Amino acid sequence: MLYIRSLAFNLAFYLSLIVQMIFWTPFYFLSPRHRAWFVPKFWSRSSMWLYDKIADTRSEISGVENLPEGSFILAPKHQSFWDAIAFFPYLDDALYILKRELTWIPFFGWYIMKMRMIPVDRGNRSRALKAVVAATKAEMARNPRQLIIYPEGTRRPPGAEPSYKYGIVELYTQLGVPVVPVAHVAGLYWPRRQFMRYPGTIKARFLPPIPPGLDKEEFMQRLIGETETACDELLVEASRTANPPPMPPTAVKRLAELGATKTAKD
Repeated sequence: MLYIRSLAFNLAFYLSLIVQMIFWTPFYFLSPRHRAWFVPKFWSRSSMWLYDKIADTRSEISGVENLPEGSFILAPKHQSFWDAIAFFPYLDDALYILKRELTWIPFFGWYIMKMRMIPVDRGNRSRALKAVVAATKAEMARNPRQLIIYPEGTRRPPGAEPSYKYGIVELYTQLGVPVVPVAHVAGLYWPRRQFMRYPGTIKARFLPPIPPGLDKEEFMQRLIGETETACDELLVEASRTANPPPMPPTAVKRLAELGATKTAKD
């Protein structure tokens, strides 16, 4: 039954993406950008609805009161495709940094460019970071926008040792806006590079914003400490539910380090 639910959700998820991109095309491209945001936000909400109804996985996001007004940086953990789509319905005008190659995909790339996302060439990291900072400053000067950036860069399994990159520090320093850390363990339920989708409740939390103006070291310590502490709490909570999802080795190890009893299946 778990396999059937996973298969059904994956098919429904990608079919919904294709159908909605085609269906909404006239409205999306003929509307002003602020009104066109309805479409990706609707797709996100409908995807979470499908995830709940088909895979029996609910999404529970708390801490919305911690989101500041105007421009800020949203800094989520990156464990799953779930965290790439679940948060932007909560933001007024989300801004993503993404691989330039994604803009070349028919329909999908056109949708991206309509929202003035920031494509980058990752071949030269130093040059790419400078270009990202300049482009983000320009976008935030035009309108209040909320930059979504994953401090660890790539998806990592739940419980893995933190591996935060310098890019988030540079953006924080140069942009002069608050940073909102986001904790979750979505990778337990929608694992990276896996077909299976496990039932349960994905809990995510917008943490209190880190104000601008801190020195680089203090900012990084706060970002890592506050994010990882909250993720540990959510990991322990998930492991102690009545029907916990399977725990990857990184989660098993982290639970042992925390002295938490692992009740999930290996």
